Amino acid sequence: MASPDYINQRVSDVTAELIAHGLPLTTPAGPLAIDPNGWLIHNPAIDRTSPAWCTAVRMLADHHHTPLVDQIPTADALLKDRGIRGLATLHRNLAGGAPIDYRFTRCPYCQGLGEDPTEPSCAELGCRVPADISDHPHGCPVCRGANCEPEYYAEQQMNQVEQLLADALTTRTPPRRTVLRSLLRRR
Repeated sequence: MASPDYINQRVSDVTAELIAHGLPLTTPAGPLAIDPNGWLIHNPAIDRTSPAWCTAVRMLADHHHTPLVDQIPTADALLKDRGIRGLATLHRNLAGGAPIDYRFTRCPYCQGLGEDPTEPSCAELGCRVPADISDHPHGCPVCRGANCEPEYYAEQQMNQVEQLLADALTTRTPPRRTVLRSLLRRR
């Protein structure tokens, strides 16, 4: 299955800009090393043509209003340390640390569809055998499968808020006779 058009367009735009600046499309894997505390450090190769890396570098460049080339080391570090799920952390951090409800905010990776845009197979993700059905959708690793439908969820949320307000008013407001009796007793 082919990736959606917006993914192909994003990857081709970023790849063209990397090529125009003479930058490599992958970073080589670094040697295994041991840090001063005795922990093993693994520096994997970074594929700068992957949809996740292209999304990260585009998000950073758009947020900071800088050329894409200036954000390459940051995108490399993000994908090396956090992987695709790092995009959700990046999105939250760019929003000032506030949690993001992907039902109301379009996911930068899947564009609000809620499915993984790279369309991996069940074998690649290690799905259980009973879930391995033809056309089995896989949730987006960034928004965790939330569909961006603000009109639907806003109406649903407003109905819930109205019901909560009505319930709160009925439990807090005593009947009129009780109020009258209590006022008459005080005189």
